[in-house]
Amino acid sequence: MDPHSFVYSAVLLLVVAATAVTLFRHFGLGSILGLLVTGVIVGPHTPGPYVTTEVDGVRQFAEIGVVMLLFLIGLEMKPNRLWGLRRMLFGLGSLQLIISTLIIAAYFRMFQSNWSSALLIGASFALSSTAVVMQMLREQGEITTEHGQTAFAVLLMQDLAVVPLLAMVPIIVDTGPLPAGWPLWEKIATALAMISLVLFVGRYVVPRILDYLARRNHREAFFLAALAAIFGAALAMDRAGMSMALGAFLMGMMLSTSRYSLQIEATMEPHKGLLMSLFFVAVGMSVDVAAVVQHPYEFVMHVLVIISVKVAVLYGLCLAFGSGRNTALRVAFLLAQGGEFGFVVFGAGKALGAVNDQIFVTAIAVISVTMLLTPLLVKTSKWLAQRYGADASAAGQRADFEVEHANGDVRAVIVGYGRVGHTVGTILGSSGISYIAFESDAALADRWHSDGHPVFFGDICNPELFTSAALQSVQLVVLTIDDGPHAIRAATLIRSHSPQVTIVARARDLVTCDALHRAGVKYAFPETLEASLRLAAESLEALGISNDETERLLRGVRVADYELVRAGPEGLSHP
Repeated sequence: MDPHSFVYSAVLLLVVAATAVTLFRHFGLGSILGLLVTGVIVGPHTPGPYVTTEVDGVRQFAEIGVVMLLFLIGLEMKPNRLWGLRRMLFGLGSLQLIISTLIIAAYFRMFQSNWSSALLIGASFALSSTAVVMQMLREQGEITTEHGQTAFAVLLMQDLAVVPLLAMVPIIVDTGPLPAGWPLWEKIATALAMISLVLFVGRYVVPRILDYLARRNHREAFFLAALAAIFGAALAMDRAGMSMALGAFLMGMMLSTSRYSLQIEATMEPHKGLLMSLFFVAVGMSVDVAAVVQHPYEFVMHVLVIISVKVAVLYGLCLAFGSGRNTALRVAFLLAQGGEFGFVVFGAGKALGAVNDQIFVTAIAVISVTMLLTPLLVKTSKWLAQRYGADASAAGQRADFEVEHANGDVRAVIVGYGRVGHTVGTILGSSGISYIAFESDAALADRWHSDGHPVFFGDICNPELFTSAALQSVQLVVLTIDDGPHAIRAATLIRSHSPQVTIVARARDLVTCDALHRAGVKYAFPETLEASLRLAAESLEALGISNDETERLLRGVRVADYELVRAGPEGLSHP
């Protein structure tokens, strides 16, 4: 691409995206809808200037963002939580696919000359969008809610069903048996082998590589190794004919118990955000306005029928599996759209001649428009749940799984887990206050983590670390960093990203104390000076001064911001 053309396209896309996202968020419709509308505006199917005609290429490249999104979700989903979802995963997820496919196929049989094409269309539209749904759940902090976990289980089952679905396409469309030398059982065996390989590498190999790099402080290599693990797992699933996002999710789930999980999450989050934004823009660019205008009533009827069928099926199944009306409504509307993997299935059907160009273009537009409508459907579901879902607390609502809130009740973060950090953590823990600690020394983090302390490897100066879902309820940050400039930089970053958090810190001297206060620290204690004051107090008591009078003297020194001793060496020290 010509550099000038690229810069023009980038500027146009960024200006339109920034404007649309700002407007849609202002009206409470969310950033995803703004990005989808941006794609429609700048896409090649809309009159006016457009960014590129290579929509399929942009969308395929941007699916890397979906891969990274599922990896980050895997980091939050420990294996025992996934096992708790087994009933919803295999029961609810499987039935949703089968029933939705059959009903939607029966509807499209009125427009198709044979059942094979109708079944292919029904199976494609039965899939939902992992990218849209999981991004919305993450933005709203609802992944760990019951409706979030139920929706995730259904989406995961759809990803698992991709292999048999694609393998059955030649049979569904009556093009003969599966290709010789690549039977269905071999596809399934290959998929199981690849899943086992990803689980083994993620559980035993990758953590050792990351540990080696972290101990030697190779930060760039640490990031690249984590990135290689994500795309390696995605590639393994792709080679097995499965969703790349599934491989990334499995890798993330294996690393979720690692002490490096929060640091990895903080490192990957900014890159995921950019690619996911591009993905939603690419989906919007796929909307062929001409195809929609050509048969508007038929197109609208397709969209309404698909959404209605999926809402009805999911609502009924959720109730049958023990969910309350609140959860059933939220899940049903959340998963009512078409999915990005529908693009792949329709592409396979087109290649085999099961669908013609007109059907293919219309189907792509239907999937894209239903994605576009998802934020509005979610708002509708919230309104209906508030009005008709009053039994949200009824018995049996939680079904067979239990939502874990371990990541949502962390009240304090300790930065640095040396002698001071360990003392603070021990006192907090004995008082029943939940906390986690970050330690930049990999060996030290390993030692405390192995002993059962909630200590993670991480650099608090990484500005994305506090975007982690595990830190959303933090009320207090305790800085025990011995390096003055590093502590000041950390306090500045924490204050800019979490202005409501209280920060307390240790310092070597009064100069560092003052700098920490200017950076937003509420309380800063000069370590050597406090030891000197304690020594002075003991000296006074040894000379007959009462304990009450001694404590009153120390309290006066602290209240006056150590003014009594600022003229001495402590006040002249440098950080």
